[in-house]
Amino acid sequence: MHKAPKTCLAIGLLCSSAAHAAGFVEDSHAELVLRNYYFDRNYLGTTPQAAAREWAQGFILNVSSGFSQGPVGFGLDAKGMLGVKLDSSPDRAGTGLLPFDRTTREPADDYSELGLTGKMRISHTELQGGTISTFLPIAFASPTRLLPQTFRGAYLRSTDIDRFSLHAGWLDRINLRDSTDYQKMSVAAPNGRFNGAATSDRFTFVGGDYAWSDALTLRYYHAELDQMYRKDYFGFVDDRAVGAGRLKSDFRLFVAGEDGAAKAGKVDNRNTALMLTYAWASHSLGAGYMRLDGDTAMPYLYGTEPLVITEGTLSSEFINPRERSWQVKFDQDFAPFGVPGLKGMLRYVRGDNIELAHLGGSGLSESEKDVELSYAVQQGTFQGVTLRLRHAWYRNDFAAGASHRDDNELRVNVDYTVRLW
Repeated sequence: MHKAPKTCLAIGLLCSSAAHAAGFVEDSHAELVLRNYYFDRNYLGTTPQAAAREWAQGFILNVSSGFSQGPVGFGLDAKGMLGVKLDSSPDRAGTGLLPFDRTTREPADDYSELGLTGKMRISHTELQGGTISTFLPIAFASPTRLLPQTFRGAYLRSTDIDRFSLHAGWLDRINLRDSTDYQKMSVAAPNGRFNGAATSDRFTFVGGDYAWSDALTLRYYHAELDQMYRKDYFGFVDDRAVGAGRLKSDFRLFVAGEDGAAKAGKVDNRNTALMLTYAWASHSLGAGYMRLDGDTAMPYLYGTEPLVITEGTLSSEFINPRERSWQVKFDQDFAPFGVPGLKGMLRYVRGDNIELAHLGGSGLSESEKDVELSYAVQQGTFQGVTLRLRHAWYRNDFAAGASHRDDNELRVNVDYTVRLW
């Protein structure tokens, strides 16, 4: 069970003393998310593990207070999470749904945690301390398993300046999506890209979004993982009417280099990408291109999502050294065909020109095909229940071993959110 940091408890006590103030209770709300998740990744060929296959039930309770009255408002949020094993075994563990013993690989029968977040607000500026979730290009807390991943630290958000949102923060620990405790932070290192064993006590970031016009939003963020890497993000999203539909242009540029002692190894990367999506009627068709330059892959915090344009792919991020990738994506809303609530997606991504000297040299390639269907019950007793089914086929031509990981993957999850008050 996670114990909140002393700073959060101190703020929480202050919030409790102000609980009688109007707004703290009246503006509070709570919801319970029920999530049933089945994950099945079947590895093809000769691999150390034949499959990662688990089934689990999650419970996520979110309670958020309002703010006490006065020039400075105080509040307190709480997040309680419980994961329960429905099916797993040592030879199938490691899906990210359940924690498991690293020696015996025996999965836990259940796991739980409690996160507390103290908050204070002045005008349209809010400061949070304790359990933090950030959904930014340089630190995107992963929501893609049974329970969400969180951080410990402080997070400042402000919209006091017209058309501009400011974000700044300091984080010292990460709670992984299949863990109950906070750990030091490290760099994601699949395919041996970096030294994943190196850890850091500090991740800092600052940046914001500026709405240049109703159609165009500009974005910039700077982040540093102490003694490992620094990263700058430049981007824009332009969404405007074109002909009978709308054209969305999503440009993302990540520039990363070493910080301090560079404990994770050399970092030298520029990731440039553009995704164009045209939506008309109930359809949308997207095409994207991404290229990585420099001597290394793009670094990002282990346990988070890198938030590149291939986001949503199930088995790979397509951010290996020197990689060039392109994708096509088609989305369909079936409401006009008499099935409101049903949506579908098809995607194909291919990456090549990969340089991994220890896995076969240069000119390597990988590809993934994704199919997704989701359905949200529109009315009746089960209104609000959402079913999502995702299937992926991943292939690469890396050298034999753990990284030559052709696989077929299936994910099925059912979510239901109950509004308590």
